[in-house]
This record gives sequence, structure tokens and C-alpha cells, in this order.
Amino acid sequence: MRDLGVVQEGAAILVTPARPFDLPAERDEAERIVDELFAALHRISQVHPFAKGMGIAAPQIGIGRAAAVVQPPGVAPAIIMLNPRITARVDASDEQYEGCLSFFDVRGLVPRPLEITAETTTLSGETVTTVYERGLARLIHHEIDHLDGLLYTAHMRAGVTPIPVEEYRQGGQAWSYSRS
Repeated sequence: MRDLGVVQEGAAILVTPARPFDLPAERDEAERIVDELFAALHRISQVHPFAKGMGIAAPQIGIGRAAAVVQPPGVAPAIIMLNPRITARVDASDEQYEGCLSFFDVRGLVPRPLEITAETTTLSGETVTTVYERGLARLIHHEIDHLDGLLYTAHMRAGVTPIPVEEYRQGGQAWSYSRS
């Protein structure tokens, strides 16, 4: 992933909260960074398929600004997040394995809420609130964590450590959720 322009674990930018945009005043800067995020997603998707969807946050490409892009699995349009923050989360949660482009050789079992509510800012400065569920909530939460200077390992239960990707047995499969 380093060869594709992804900052790797150990870099200070990955554990530093990203600076929010002043929108609409910084619209041009936000658009430029979003374009860079899409270019990075394109490069990465050319070398690795992501059955669960994928995302990337600006700090992962060396930019300390509060922008991220999430590509849900399938053909759904990508979600652009500027200045995102989680405003609510349900108590119900589950644990699923997650990976990260910034340390791609391991997977970690991470508990996350099954539903979150997130606010983002549009390029014109308006606030938009969206509810995300299950796998999409997990993807969104993961990227917002990056913008808060957190890696998924910060959410893992005490005593649980990431496993080598060679031991991970769910590659190429979407996360599994029971119907409720």
C-alpha cells in the first residue's frame, strides 16, 4: 500500500486529529483533497478487490484535513465526508474483522455499533445528518476514526490483537449480520 501512496502505521499524521474545513470558504481546497482521495481509491482498487467496500481518509494520503471517501460494496455511489462527526450511536453492537490500508497485513476483531448517526458538512457549508447501519456504519465509523486520529486497534477489546492476513479466513466476503 505504501507504493500506492498510503501512509503506513507509525506515521504521526495517523494519530493526529485532522483539521476541519471552513466551508464554504475553503471549498476549492476541499474539492482538491476529495479529488486526491478518489484518485487514491482508484489506484488501490486496481490492485485489490474489496468485497466489504473500502474507504480512505485524508491523513492516510498525508493530508491532515477532515475529509474521507467511502465506497460501499456493490455499485452504490461513493460517500464524501467533510468534517464528519458521529452524533449518535445505538447500544447494540457486534464484532467483525476490519482491515486498514495503513497496516494492510493484519485484520482485527473490532466491536462497533450496528447503527450510527453522522453529521457532515457540504461544500456550501450546510450540515447534513445521515443514519448508517451495519456494514456501512462500520465503514463510516472506521474513516471518521482516522480523522479523529484513531486506528481501529484503539477499539479492540483488551487482550485481543490483530491477526496476520494469512490467518484471516473471510477475505472476499461481505460482513455477516443476522436479520433483526
